[in-house]
Amino acid sequence: MQRLRELSRRVEAVYGEIAETFSSYQQRQGLQCRSGCGECCLAPTIEATVLEMLPLALHLFDQGKAEQTLDQLGQLTEPQGCFFYQKLSFDGKQGQCTVYQQRPSICRMFGAGGYRDKTGQTSLSVCKTIKGDNPAKYQQSLIMLQSEPPPLMMQSKEQVNELDYQLGNKHYPINTALQLALEQVLFKASYSFEQDNQQIA
Repeated sequence: MQRLRELSRRVEAVYGEIAETFSSYQQRQGLQCRSGCGECCLAPTIEATVLEMLPLALHLFDQGKAEQTLDQLGQLTEPQGCFFYQKLSFDGKQGQCTVYQQRPSICRMFGAGGYRDKTGQTSLSVCKTIKGDNPAKYQQSLIMLQSEPPPLMMQSKEQVNELDYQLGNKHYPINTALQLALEQVLFKASYSFEQDNQQIA
């Protein structure tokens, strides 16, 4: 269990760097997310690794909510948006993250970030809502791709996932990744408890 906690601390340290890097770029370019927008959180296609969900799984375990959350995730019958997104409008596009401090890396990069196209060149990925809100700033950011390149999303994800190959080598739908992270934490906690009892005996 101690190893998972140490690994989680390392993941969170990289998360801090990622958040700073992407937030700085988005602010400089004027491409920040609209306040209260949660449209991306509704997408069932958002993926994460088990490693990326480890800080959240440990947070839930420490709150005594790990088993309850695991049961609730097991009752989901079809892929859907993030389990921890709280809808605040009828269509769900307005809302908030209820685990903001423990959110995975994709959530810290989303909005505006870079990727490599088929030719290996840096391209800019920007959410359609941000494009609609700031068309001139989006166009200016495209013009400035060489002089002001965006941070690369895949590079940042690799920064996290290379911390542990076993937990970081495969992407799952975000709710599945959390489910697997919770199972990992509960298994290690159970194993640690058994070891402690054997030592006392």
